[in-house]
Amino acid sequence: MLHPTHLLLEYGLVLLFALVALESTGVPLPGETALITAGVLASQGHYSIVTVILVAAAGAIVGDNAGYWIGRKGGRALLRRIPILRDHFERILPPAERFFARHGAKAVFFGRFISLLRVTAAWLAGISHMSWWRFLFWNAAGGIVWAAAFGVVAYYAGRAAAEAINKYGLYAGVALVVLIAVGVAVVHVGRKRMLNDNP
Repeated sequence: MLHPTHLLLEYGLVLLFALVALESTGVPLPGETALITAGVLASQGHYSIVTVILVAAAGAIVGDNAGYWIGRKGGRALLRRIPILRDHFERILPPAERFFARHGAKAVFFGRFISLLRVTAAWLAGISHMSWWRFLFWNAAGGIVWAAAFGVVAYYAGRAAAEAINKYGLYAGVALVVLIAVGVAVVHVGRKRMLNDNP
């Protein structure tokens, strides 16, 4: 019987694709965490970082497109059936359509980097009838940049942490990981503020 660690390493890329794709479709799962974990495992020689980035980007693109078409084909009917939204739906829809006509590209691209939007942006674009070709371009661009950025940061952070532990001990490795986590948090906060300042 295979040890759970061996199972994780053997099927990790399949799991990465599934988690990223399902999160992008609209299921709240830890796709970004899976990408970071796979990046760290790549730094330890278990995967190729290029493969990790390609798998994560493919999962993001496939999942977002599934979410887009679910939103486009059935999203409006679903929202009309939810009692709390039913009375407001027709009033909210025109502004949402105008927003996606004007800012859809930014919402789809930057939505990939923000947790709540990562789960909902594709649905919202589909419900708002954003042009599919436009959605596909910005979705693919966002998915590729996101996978490359987080994959590479996790890869080099994992390598740096391993080297620091080997050279300076466990505390140095932990301090480096905390520093990187704070850096990622600062980038997230800065990105949210930028989106809020430019609606």
